[in-house]
Amino acid sequence: MSDDSAKLSMPLTIPSPSLVLLIGASGSGKSTFARQHFLPTEVISSDTFRGLVSDDESDQEATADAFDVLHDIAAKRLKRGLLTVIDATNVQRNARSELLRLARDYHVLPVAIVFNLPEPLLRQRNALRPERDVGPYAIRRQVDALRQSLRELGREGFHNVHVLSSLEEVEAATIVRQRPWVDRRDDHGPFDIIGDIHGCFDELLELLGTLGYEVVVVPGENGEERYDVRPPTGRTAIFLGDLTDRGPNSVGVLRLVMDMVVAGTALCLPGNHDDKLLRKLKGRNVRVAHGLAGTLEQLDREPPAFRERVATFLDGLASHYVLDHGKLVVAHAGLKEEYHGRASKTVRDFALYGDVTGKTDEEGFPIRRNWAADYRGTATVVYGHTVVATPEWLNYTINIDTGCVFGGSLTALRYPDRELVSVPAKIIHYGDGTELLKLTQPSDSKGVILG
Repeated sequence: MSDDSAKLSMPLTIPSPSLVLLIGASGSGKSTFARQHFLPTEVISSDTFRGLVSDDESDQEATADAFDVLHDIAAKRLKRGLLTVIDATNVQRNARSELLRLARDYHVLPVAIVFNLPEPLLRQRNALRPERDVGPYAIRRQVDALRQSLRELGREGFHNVHVLSSLEEVEAATIVRQRPWVDRRDDHGPFDIIGDIHGCFDELLELLGTLGYEVVVVPGENGEERYDVRPPTGRTAIFLGDLTDRGPNSVGVLRLVMDMVVAGTALCLPGNHDDKLLRKLKGRNVRVAHGLAGTLEQLDREPPAFRERVATFLDGLASHYVLDHGKLVVAHAGLKEEYHGRASKTVRDFALYGDVTGKTDEEGFPIRRNWAADYRGTATVVYGHTVVATPEWLNYTINIDTGCVFGGSLTALRYPDRELVSVPAKIIHYGDGTELLKLTQPSDSKGVILG
């Protein structure tokens, strides 16, 4: 590509799927842009729906009915995980709020493409189309609303805001569709999925060895150790989170897992303990409990650069992954089918904490619903978070957190082999030994929540 052509190209990155709002006054070229860059089935036009409900695309009295139908169609598409483009002026906040609610309801990222073109050009274009009956005063109101919107869009919750401020920028724009970070459907494995480690470094080394991974300690920068891990041919490890807290060597676990992820021999997800550690490292006010104090003490013995590396690593972890053509989903606390491959705070919170009720038990631990009992999806969901005595398959889901830190075992699931591999805890690292006994007592849940 020549320098001149590179300058003319203006790529606009949008997640796919997402909800894209084209925002601009009448005459700004939104419909032309939509025809050039999106499939006809992806574009939902307010003019089209005005015509459908009234036989007149310019009938403003039909706008309310038209948008009722528009919202219904948009909801159906978003539920199916399809890219959806709204071609309307969208210059007023109240017009965007219902669409943003749909994006939240269906857990897709909203994107704004703003056509901030000069008012004289808009007046000239609308004068050439008298059938639209959009006069100069209406244009002025829309332009004023657009300028107000430019100050508000970032606070409204849009994932990306792309502003095109000239005809040249509109003509140079190209759409770059980007898969969500959590979508790794092209990654088929095979995988070795490892449950909650909680600082049990020695057991992790033993489990990796049993799975056929060769772990070699090599010198790193500044005299720090580094791990060179050689997996069995073609296999990738997946860590389901809760790397830290309660166990004797959270730093060792972090160092090993981070080195494996950097080398491409592992994927890693955050657990609720890892998320809490991240918030603490960022200076947030968190309650230091459930083993966090021990992790912080271990980190205090490390150089500041290591702490920074840990914070950057944890901050970059995806909530969950969809793998193997959508046949496998991994998340720390599991994930309902409608959340697979989606991106929102609700999805991330579910992946970290499970299906919380907002209530706590007599010991102060959160009460969660057993989402797996109601799961009817066809993707295999592998998760941890809730300690179980023995992993059991339930509706294509399996929990492999077998409570190593409490004296249980550290478990991995080989996928697609569906083979479980476990190593016993060397000692009870945390608690008084009664935690796992709770699993033998009658209960409505499939495990014990231990923070």
